[in-house]
Amino acid sequence: MAEVSFKTISENRQARHEYFVEETYEAGIELFGTEVKSLRAGTVNMKDSWCAIEGGELFIKQLHISPYEHGNIFNRDPLRVRKLLMHKAEIHRILGLLKRDGYTLIPLSLYFKGSKVKVKVGLCKGKKLYDKRADAAKRDAKRTIDRVLKERAR
Repeated sequence: MAEVSFKTISENRQARHEYFVEETYEAGIELFGTEVKSLRAGTVNMKDSWCAIEGGELFIKQLHISPYEHGNIFNRDPLRVRKLLMHKAEIHRILGLLKRDGYTLIPLSLYFKGSKVKVKVGLCKGKKLYDKRADAAKRDAKRTIDRVLKERAR
């Protein structure tokens, strides 16, 4: 079997800062040709995007894919709602988990898997301010330790 290549298009770094990621899922995304060409150029913003389940289907909202500059009349609305492609059983399982307190679906990254565009969706729980401060303190401590170890190695 041929090896499948992965190429990251965009990552939602703010999501890891704002939420605890409990589980991740891979989903396909329904796109038009000019949107795929725009993604190949890397013109996407995932910062404010989120997912919702409506009528048993999964949708991604507020994902900004800039219009393809050579696309003229074939370009779509950059913020249109796009359907995510997952098995119905997975969607029902996620829906059951979302009904629990404080959980939400956030797109974490967008990537090419072979020639297909995939979205990594995370089942997330919001962080409180003190959680964010604790994460920042851990990051600073690790940076300080790494700096000291690097100096000692010289």
